[in-house]
Amino acid sequence: MRKVVSEVVDASGDFRVIGTARNGLDALSKIHALDPAIVTLDVEMPELDGLQTLGYIMSETPRPVVMLSGVATERADDLTIRALELGAVDFVRKPSGQISLDIAAVGDRLLNALRACENANIGGVRMLSRPLPVASERVSPRTLVRATRVVVIAASTGGPRALAEVVPNLPRTLGAAVLIVQHMPAGFTRSLAERLNLQSHLHVSEAKNGESVVHDRVYVAPGGYHMSISAEDSGFCITLDTSPAIWGVRPAADPLFRSAAAHFGRASVGVVLTGMGRDGAAGLRAISDAGGIGLAQDKATSVIYGMPQAALSGGGAHRVLPLDEVASTVVETLNGTFVREPL
Repeated sequence: MRKVVSEVVDASGDFRVIGTARNGLDALSKIHALDPAIVTLDVEMPELDGLQTLGYIMSETPRPVVMLSGVATERADDLTIRALELGAVDFVRKPSGQISLDIAAVGDRLLNALRACENANIGGVRMLSRPLPVASERVSPRTLVRATRVVVIAASTGGPRALAEVVPNLPRTLGAAVLIVQHMPAGFTRSLAERLNLQSHLHVSEAKNGESVVHDRVYVAPGGYHMSISAEDSGFCITLDTSPAIWGVRPAADPLFRSAAAHFGRASVGVVLTGMGRDGAAGLRAISDAGGIGLAQDKATSVIYGMPQAALSGGGAHRVLPLDEVASTVVETLNGTFVREPL
């Protein structure tokens, strides 16, 4: 496995392998000795597993890490999400499980992840490395209220870590529906929603087609599907579709943001978090043009500043914020105390 990964990396001409390790303990020793610019790290390893090794790396010698995830299982997906929360920049799913000698089949995906690491701001991860908040109380059963206000969030590279900072800090009586597009394949989005649900005051779930959009619920777009909001006689509902990828991804945030602008107008808040590319920029401008509020994460706390920078350049952002101020500013906006001043 190490031999095949090394061959893919060395053959790229862009990167050079300077060391390999048998397990997590061996990896930590060689990282200290060789000081690599980037580390690829298997989620499942003997002696010291991927999560434990990543924890040591991010606390002792922080640097960009790409996780190699095994065959699709609920446990593997959950472990990968936890690794992204801890600060891994990206992940690559091995095509055939634990012993994936056909890793070359995902060579392009691996190299793209390594290229993302070249632009990663690990300092932002270090500033935010603290215990994740845990909800002190859960949402009590009550009559579901049809959404009259929405918060829509876009995230990509570095997004799971950012969402783990934002969503758990939203109050259980938010008075709005929250819809999230995180660029991520099927399976991982379900694990992401389950992780956020365990940490949050609000109920978080992977969205279902036709599901009603109600206050104080968080909906995560499933991997492989664009998500938008549709109007029905009974209120607003979620529409999922498999139309072509936008900006090379599905789900993409722009369809969601545009539908929020169309149906909620001034009662919509758009948030663009860390990630590569420009998804969300046009959608955030649509929200702004409809009278809603646009927020973007700042450069210092973004792992990748591409999407927030594009949102700012596109004219849709009314405020640029450090990650730890996003949740409170969303609440401030919904409470009507936010001053709408385009940057």
